[in-house]
Amino acid sequence: HVQLVESGGGSVQAGGSLRLSCASSGSTYRSRCMGWFRQAPGKEREGVAAIGSDGNSIYADSVKGRFTISKDNGKNTLYLQMNSLKPEDTAMYYCAADSGAAICWARFRGIDFGYWGQGTQVTVSS
Repeated sequence: HVQLVESGGGSVQAGGSLRLSCASSGSTYRSRCMGWFRQAPGKEREGVAAIGSDGNSIYADSVKGRFTISKDNGKNTLYLQMNSLKPEDTAMYYCAADSGAAICWARFRGIDFGYWGQGTQVTVSS
């Protein structure tokens, strides 16, 4: 069983930056796919970014060029660097991981992950 713990959320003004972290009790090296998702009040959970074991990444169109996903296998930690934040980025952010054989982008599109964190709140004011 893998436990994921997010941190780094907070309140910032539009145009600001935050870096989210997700500490994993399991090996991020062995996780074939890890990702960040977000859910705003009254909205469905949506994918933000994902990274495969090969280091390839995928992003939602709404965050391309502003957010960067990365992981440090030595620290078993996943990151999400968020720059040029907008009020519409306000949401609870969750990290997720899975070691199954499915292709990472397919998991990302289907929001199909076996392990989830509890979330960290990001609030962007205008």
